[in-house]
Amino acid sequence: MNPGIQEAVTALGDAPLCEPSIERHIAPLFSRVLSSDRVYLANHSLGRPLDAMSDDIAEAVALWYDRLGDAWDAWLEEREAFRARIAELIHAPRHDCVVPKTSAGQGLRSVLNTLTGKPRVVSTRGEFDSIDVILKQYASLDRIAVDWIEPDLSGNFSIEPLIEAAIRGADLVVVSQIMFMTGQIVDGLDRLADACHSHGARLLVDSYHAIGVIPVDAAALSCDFMIGGSYKYLRGGPGACFLYISPEVLKSGLRPLDTGWFANSDEFAYERPDPPVLKCGGDAYLESTPPVLTWYQARSGQQFTLAMGVERLRAYSLRQLGLLRAYLADAGVDSAIGGDSGHGAFLAIRLPNATQLPPLLDAQGIVTDARGEWLRLCPDCLTRDEELRRAASVLGNLLYGTR
Repeated sequence: MNPGIQEAVTALGDAPLCEPSIERHIAPLFSRVLSSDRVYLANHSLGRPLDAMSDDIAEAVALWYDRLGDAWDAWLEEREAFRARIAELIHAPRHDCVVPKTSAGQGLRSVLNTLTGKPRVVSTRGEFDSIDVILKQYASLDRIAVDWIEPDLSGNFSIEPLIEAAIRGADLVVVSQIMFMTGQIVDGLDRLADACHSHGARLLVDSYHAIGVIPVDAAALSCDFMIGGSYKYLRGGPGACFLYISPEVLKSGLRPLDTGWFANSDEFAYERPDPPVLKCGGDAYLESTPPVLTWYQARSGQQFTLAMGVERLRAYSLRQLGLLRAYLADAGVDSAIGGDSGHGAFLAIRLPNATQLPPLLDAQGIVTDARGEWLRLCPDCLTRDEELRRAASVLGNLLYGTR
């Protein structure tokens, strides 16, 4: 654990989070990113990094300069530390169930490529584009058949159609724990897992919008696979992603196609047996020479989340979202959804011109984004009340001429 992070979190004490204590103890950990006067409400997209992140990357680079090829000893220790931190965050039974990947999409492809024949895949129209594109591309090349589940009129997804599709027949079901457009938390994933396992299917859960936001328990969900990463709420930037594979799947004999020399039983022995002799467990899903800087890049954000505690961050997030929703309503924007137990870390506002609004807001110092017809607003624990009020006022003025 980074000593500065530990010291700051210890100084907070056990009381519920509040703005004055965050300003005093936590904000100094983020001095570089907080030097801007812009209101940053895109934490659901790219999370704000700690100052320590640059020091962590410098550590990895210094190893390269100082040790050259011998740097691999320390680099691989950091890989295992990365796996252990993710395992703790998602309550994986053991850390080798976590396989580092450079994107969630890479994790999905790794799973798809273990399946033989022409697999039947069930997924929803609400999956993030990287998942959506990969499934559609595989289907277009006749590698898989996809049964797409549609949302209801409000844009939400129910678990029941997914269960019904699994019962009809599927090899793999792919669904998000929290939907990226609306922030809807998809309830009943454990029931979906039971249906999948009772009818010969496996379940892959995309936890990207859940990890660091709500408690995630891969074992309790009984999912076979989970994908996610550090880009958003874990403040780890791009490239620091993972594939979780359950112990049951690892024991089942499922063999990876996406593998590489780092999965060899002894990667530095160069014995070259045919067929290859791979490591046990999730290590068989390691691939070729990996990018090492991402493990260091993700370190401080993961440590911060673990030190703060997801439940504590969630409680404060709900408070902030509730305030932002109230300020928006005061400004005439009363259609926001979120800020409750059924949604993730952002508010979503359905607007016909949603994609036109982020540039207009940006021109007034408010950073947001839009996906489809949904404008998304996501404070984090660093966001001040005055920033929430300012954002609501600016958006209300843009939409309705109110202040």
